[in-house]
Amino acid sequence: MPIRTASMSRKISANGQALHRAMMSRMQAGAADSPSEAETALVEERRLLKEEREKRKEQALQPRPTALDRLVRTHHPQAKDKPKAKGDSHHTTETKKPKLRKTRAEKHAEKAAALDAARRSPKKPAK
Repeated sequence: MPIRTASMSRKISANGQALHRAMMSRMQAGAADSPSEAETALVEERRLLKEEREKRKEQALQPRPTALDRLVRTHHPQAKDKPKAKGDSHHTTETKKPKLRKTRAEKHAEKAAALDAARRSPKKPAK
């Protein structure tokens, strides 16, 4: 699994801090001017991390395929069959009439009438 670019900068930072600590410990110990094995390993790791970061930056600048490109490349729609003409169906001779629409006031009046009728009807005795 590839390492995220954001984690690369953190790794470089952590490596730099470890390298600084190694250099300071060598100087406090009063050792020779030649870098220790830990320092050389940290320097090499830091160089590799920076190269990886640069490679990722270059890759990020490359053009990427858009969603449309991916769809065109992967999906090839097939032509659909044309619907067959209906022969002697009753739909061809009759035209559909639009439904009559009720206004809001008519709907409320109808509902009130139904409630009033239900209220006035004799109730059935419970068994």
